[in-house]
Amino acid sequence: MIEQQDPLFEAQSELRYMKQTVAALRDELEHARQQSEQAVQHAVSSASSGTAQLKMTIAALRDELEESRATREQAVQHAHAASEDELRQLKATVATLRDQLEAARLEKDHAVSQALAAAQNEITQLHGTIASLRELVERTTVVKEDAVSAIRAQHQAEIGQLQGTVHALRDQIEASRAGLAT
Repeated sequence: MIEQQDPLFEAQSELRYMKQTVAALRDELEHARQQSEQAVQHAVSSASSGTAQLKMTIAALRDELEESRATREQAVQHAHAASEDELRQLKATVATLRDQLEAARLEKDHAVSQALAAAQNEITQLHGTIASLRELVERTTVVKEDAVSAIRAQHQAEIGQLQGTVHALRDQIEASRAGLAT
């Protein structure tokens, strides 16, 4: 019976151990539940406090936003008035510049017309001068060619005379050498 009691004893022992474990786990669970409830209460308290602070912050931000909107509206109206004034001034400046530009354009067109007329007149004069100079060059070329031809003819005559003189001097030198050799 010891053998039968032994497994029974072990089972009872194990059952007691399990009951003790269950009791310990229940105590631990109860303790965890209490801590969780305390944490939840603390969180709710903190959230309520945070919510109150957020509500106060929101109210302050709303006031600040309204103040900012009013300031911005005033700045926009001021900027709009300033830009309208500047726009009027710019339109007046544009009109003045447009008139000045038109006057300058007319003056430039007149100056260009005068310059073109003067240039055309000068071109006509230059064409006349070119024709005269061509004629003069052609005449000068003819005179120069005639002078060159005359000089060539004169040189040819001189060359002929010099060659005759050289030939006569050679003959004399040869005759002198022949007379000396005998």
